[in-house]
Amino acid sequence: MFNLLVHFITAFAIGFYLITVLQWYNYKLNRIIFHFHKYRWHIFYLLIPLVTYIFAYKFFWIYLFFGYIPALVFWFRRIKKPLNPTKRVKRFFLTLGFIETLNLVFMNKLHYNPGIALIAVIVLTLIITDITEYMLFIKYKSTAKKRLEKINPKIITITASYGKTSIKNFVYELLKDKFKTYKTPRSVNTLKGIVLDVNTSLPEDIQIYVTEAGARERGDIKEIVRFLENEYSIFGKIGPQHIEYFKTLDNIKKTKLEVFDSPKLIKGFSYEIPHEKAILIKDKISNVKADLNGSEWDLEIDGVKHRFKTKILGGFNSINISLAIYQALEFIKDIEYLKQKVLQLPFIPHRLQKIEVGGKLIIDDSFNGNIDGMLESFEIVKTYPGRKVIVTPGLVEANDEMNKKIAKKIDEVFDLAIITGGINKDVLCKNIVNTDKVYLGDKSKLEKMLADLTKPGDLIIFSNDAPEYL
Repeated sequence: MFNLLVHFITAFAIGFYLITVLQWYNYKLNRIIFHFHKYRWHIFYLLIPLVTYIFAYKFFWIYLFFGYIPALVFWFRRIKKPLNPTKRVKRFFLTLGFIETLNLVFMNKLHYNPGIALIAVIVLTLIITDITEYMLFIKYKSTAKKRLEKINPKIITITASYGKTSIKNFVYELLKDKFKTYKTPRSVNTLKGIVLDVNTSLPEDIQIYVTEAGARERGDIKEIVRFLENEYSIFGKIGPQHIEYFKTLDNIKKTKLEVFDSPKLIKGFSYEIPHEKAILIKDKISNVKADLNGSEWDLEIDGVKHRFKTKILGGFNSINISLAIYQALEFIKDIEYLKQKVLQLPFIPHRLQKIEVGGKLIIDDSFNGNIDGMLESFEIVKTYPGRKVIVTPGLVEANDEMNKKIAKKIDEVFDLAIITGGINKDVLCKNIVNTDKVYLGDKSKLEKMLADLTKPGDLIIFSNDAPEYL
């Protein structure tokens, strides 16, 4: 009986670790196998317990109660993104409990190897859970499609290597006072996220629905636009974001161009990649100026140049806002009205958001994870006359060459660099030579470190952020 209890507890402990990391990576098993950023966790919390249980299961209870479970509890208390007990997670544990109960009944009678049985239970649970979730999603998707057809809003879908959420927010701000406009929350940009949003949050009286489409592989965006059947598409700036998944920039381009595959597309807008159904605006933007007070630029509309100004930081946002302007012109023909709306655009949280606290100027750019945006933000910070401090993990889902560029630019601009997290620690510390640098492995101590190392008059920029599991 004791051995059966050990087996049951072990199955649930390993299952807890697996479902936690799967939730971080959108429940994609291939991503936690091929794109996981801390493989040592897999060794400590998955491989070692499984191997130990297979070859030493008679004494495994010692390791389980005095080694594995205490280590798992310690790990869980340290991670900053604990398991969210969603309905999917609950279904996973119910399935695991059912299969494990059946396994214990047969194992007690047939006396097969408990370690091999444990692996079979975990694998079978993952397979059954995936099948169950797929069938449920088909049902939810069908319900969402019917609801979308009933509400029948004009739909705008936005993609880019980076800046999708910013463009979405800008489009929303430009349209919301003239039309009943709704946008997907936060950075929701997957088909599952959009289906959930349509089923639970999309207002029934909405006129314009603004969405964004992200991708990790070919076909992801096509699947979204075929579901939405959006009338308008926006394709922002392209770059090597998520290059580890796509391998080449050409693959990224082809995937992003899927945004124009909507069967009901009326018009598209693209910054730099031409498409037969899209207006190209790259050459329509000129005379861009940006500093810590905002940015301004000329935008050609119907052959006439118009000067736009905004308090939004970053010259690159002239691209994102210009795309939003061109989209808004499909609904609002008043350019002077749009100029005033652009001037009034609010800061987007965590994207070059300017805050003044305790005599210090804070630039919260923690949601900026692309090399172009980071480098340009450094140029803006460079204009600040006082001491400049950066808090960054570097670029995530990028190669060492890109992080070397970041490090060299930090060397030119900043007086102090606080490196957070271990993912890019070595490449950043090696290539930041002139600037004082500090490594901070535990972000919970960041507030105290900033209090100790900064003073009134300093500028502090939080440049990108990385989840604890990276």
